[in-house]
Amino acid sequence: MPYPQFDRSKLNLLPLEQRIHDVDLQKVLLNPADPAPEFSHPALPELAQAIVEARRTYDATVLMMYGAHVIRTGNALYMIELMKRGLVTHFATNGAGSIHDFELAMIGHTCESVAKYISEGQFGLWNETGLINDIIVQGAKEGIGWGEALGRYIWENNFPYRESSVLAMGYHLGVPVTVHVGVGNDIIHEHPNCDGAAMGACSYTDFLVYAQSVTRLEHGVFLDFGSAVAGPEVYLKALAMARNVAKQEGEEICHFHTAVFDLQPIDDSDGYQATPPKSDPRYYFRPWKTILARTVADGGISHYVRGEHRCTVPNLAKAVFAADEGRSL
Repeated sequence: MPYPQFDRSKLNLLPLEQRIHDVDLQKVLLNPADPAPEFSHPALPELAQAIVEARRTYDATVLMMYGAHVIRTGNALYMIELMKRGLVTHFATNGAGSIHDFELAMIGHTCESVAKYISEGQFGLWNETGLINDIIVQGAKEGIGWGEALGRYIWENNFPYRESSVLAMGYHLGVPVTVHVGVGNDIIHEHPNCDGAAMGACSYTDFLVYAQSVTRLEHGVFLDFGSAVAGPEVYLKALAMARNVAKQEGEEICHFHTAVFDLQPIDDSDGYQATPPKSDPRYYFRPWKTILARTVADGGISHYVRGEHRCTVPNLAKAVFAADEGRSL
């Protein structure tokens, strides 16, 4: 006997024009032509050189995984410029990152007050955002990934802010932007038109695209910006797959740089290149043990940069641009 299930037909969805938005694209979007916000860290120059060397010397993967907050704080144009210059070869995010990107491209606003709308029973239940579910169904039918399906829709339907959409510009420029979702994690999973099978198919296609990028991580760079669960977990499994095949072919994926950009109070004196003991609560901060320690134990170099994404993304990007321009002189 099946268990009772929630009847989604009873839900009341409202138009986005009735939602109070916390983020206005015009107010938060950072312009790479302007000076970056003040920030410095000794790891940035070394990372910049590693990224340029990965791309210009080895033609290796430079993969940037990012949480939704990176988009919400206005970093899209810096990410797109890295994409245009061929300095980052793959972007990856979670479901929320794709939703914020989609809403910003469509209406120039995103983010609702969780406190307000969860109290009213309206959190996440907005008509236009649910369009993502229909796009994913079509993407699944065509066998393409979540990121490509959304990016294509934004670009081909000429959304007003498509040129500041990482998803759309990835599609337009042919750079993979993959989306890695967890069932039940995102507001579109509340909607009556959410198709779990299509969602799984599209996100799994993106996982395989991601894993293929990781096969070229030797001499490359893996960056994780504020993705404390999806970032390390997706990377860990993809790296295991890539190393399994590389070993069979007499190759290795050991010599690369990794970097975590987050707000946890970790510094080099903690010796973050070693996994923290289970007695330390920070053991359960997955980026540390996975990205900074375990996966670079065989020859990689890891870095931890503590700071706000609105400062760290622009300053790393500026350092990379300068290193690349200096190399070409």
